[in-house]
Amino acid sequence: MAATFRRRLQRGAASTAVAALVLAALTASQAPGATGDAAAKRQPAPPPADVPIDGGSGYYTDLPPLNSPVPPHGSDHNGQGPATGRGPAEAGLPATVLAAYKKAASALATDDPGCRLPWQLLAGIGKVESGQARGGAVDAEGTTLRPILGPQLNGRGFARITDTDNGRYDGDLTHDRAVGPMQFIPSTWSTGGPDGAGWGADGNGDGKKDPHNVFDAALAAGGYLCAGGRDLTAQDDLDRAILGYNHSEEYLRTVLSWYAFYRNGTHEVPDGKGVLPVHRDAGRHDDNGGRSEGRRHHGHGGKPDKSPRPGGSGKPGKGHKPGKGQQHDPGKPGRPDGTGPTPGGTEPPSQKPTPTPEPPTGPAHPTALVRVGDKDLSTTGGAEFATPPQVRAQDAEGKAVAGTPVRFTLPAATDARFPGDATAVTVKTDKNGLATAPTLRAGDRTGAFRIRVTTVAHTAPAVELGATVKARPAPKADKLARTSDKELTATAGKAFAEDAVEIKATYQDKIAAGVAVTATMVTDDPKQPVENDKGPYFKDPEATGAAKHKPVRTLTGLTTDADGLLKLPKIYTDAHPGTFLLRLTTADGAVLTVKLKVAAAAGS
Repeated sequence: MAATFRRRLQRGAASTAVAALVLAALTASQAPGATGDAAAKRQPAPPPADVPIDGGSGYYTDLPPLNSPVPPHGSDHNGQGPATGRGPAEAGLPATVLAAYKKAASALATDDPGCRLPWQLLAGIGKVESGQARGGAVDAEGTTLRPILGPQLNGRGFARITDTDNGRYDGDLTHDRAVGPMQFIPSTWSTGGPDGAGWGADGNGDGKKDPHNVFDAALAAGGYLCAGGRDLTAQDDLDRAILGYNHSEEYLRTVLSWYAFYRNGTHEVPDGKGVLPVHRDAGRHDDNGGRSEGRRHHGHGGKPDKSPRPGGSGKPGKGHKPGKGQQHDPGKPGRPDGTGPTPGGTEPPSQKPTPTPEPPTGPAHPTALVRVGDKDLSTTGGAEFATPPQVRAQDAEGKAVAGTPVRFTLPAATDARFPGDATAVTVKTDKNGLATAPTLRAGDRTGAFRIRVTTVAHTAPAVELGATVKARPAPKADKLARTSDKELTATAGKAFAEDAVEIKATYQDKIAAGVAVTATMVTDDPKQPVENDKGPYFKDPEATGAAKHKPVRTLTGLTTDADGLLKLPKIYTDAHPGTFLLRLTTADGAVLTVKLKVAAAAGS
């Protein structure tokens, strides 16, 4: 959710220079007619909400390297062709992540051409939010191998957002956390978009909106950046869109720096081989719940960053000259923690380096999840699994780890569901390290499937629990009986009373629901009764025209209800008086014979 800005930010000279240079480069790359003047006339609506997309979570503050990538001859550094340029390692983008950014930009070029969203802007945000999904740690479908979670949004240093998703996306049952490669707050993803529908999107066409999937997250981020009629070739719109993600000028400068860096050229690297950023915003928490390192804007070997501003000439921007008495001498050692003065800014004299975190004193983090029980779970369609899915979290010494959030996720291949029609649930391990999922109920779909179990905030390998849904056995009935002993009579040429025949099916003296029953009008031959060709009859309820009046003396497909009851359709008579027999049978051999008496018509 973007912040609603009630005042214009008073940006420094460097920020203005960065935005202006990026704007100029972007405008120059547009097709004819997309002029800066035309773009400037577009008036975007205010951002749609009052909390930044990432909740003000910490972000990576690493800046691009000094030597920008230089694309080879024939490549398109403006992003209109393949990203095949070569340069420093930081220019390498993981293949699946890069594909997600380009796919999102292409989709929005069709859906919202006036926005002019370049994929490199998504890459810049993805870099500072998650380090390009932790260097491309995603599966073949683009889903992160383990959840990427921001700090708990408990109001201490961040926005305060109590749990809105019941832990569905972030595994936190008390507060929300930013989730996924693009760090969306759960409420923003599901309900915080236009008309309360949420910004979540399905970027890979699998029918799901998953913030942990880079294709879905990239398209959702692009949709937000373009919201309100923004034209990202307009400086104010560009700044507003980025600041809506994280309301910080430092964040704005960092994203714009990476944006310009990627526009100079990139190259594709295998998934999992991307460069991982190191430095995070001061005072923030990492996604494993620990305190991250302090803010460092020079994070390459402890040296101050003297890289040019985006689009610059190789010299630091005017607004980035160190303050008096703060010039860093490369020949002198930095502080004991390896930091130096922040380039281009001032530093309060009382500021101290971030202390090294103390080793945790609580229970060890789990290193493994172990399934409990030797056999796969099994049940029949529509029934509950007798044993709920369960695992044990343990540390490297095999000891139980309590209080660990564990997530159970069902695959799309099954219609089994947890309570509330949920496809995923998060529970915490008890004092014995056991995580027990709520009761799981099978649907109608039969076959085997696997339940994926992961720790939410730790790195224990995922485990899978096998489960099988078998076909429901055909309901049985060993007895059929009428619910009334009233004599059944009618006059020839007339019909018996509505619902004249009602029966009850039981099996071993218990109600037999869903039992198939066949009703046949038979002759009174005690040895071999056969279908009668005269006397009472039914009508085919599905027949049309003249056929709907044709006598039918055998009905199939009749089924007892949940109470084991069955009311037969209306029974008609022809001109023949007498006593006739209605025979009711089940596949299990239950038989009931009912007498139907037909009196002669008056005057016949």
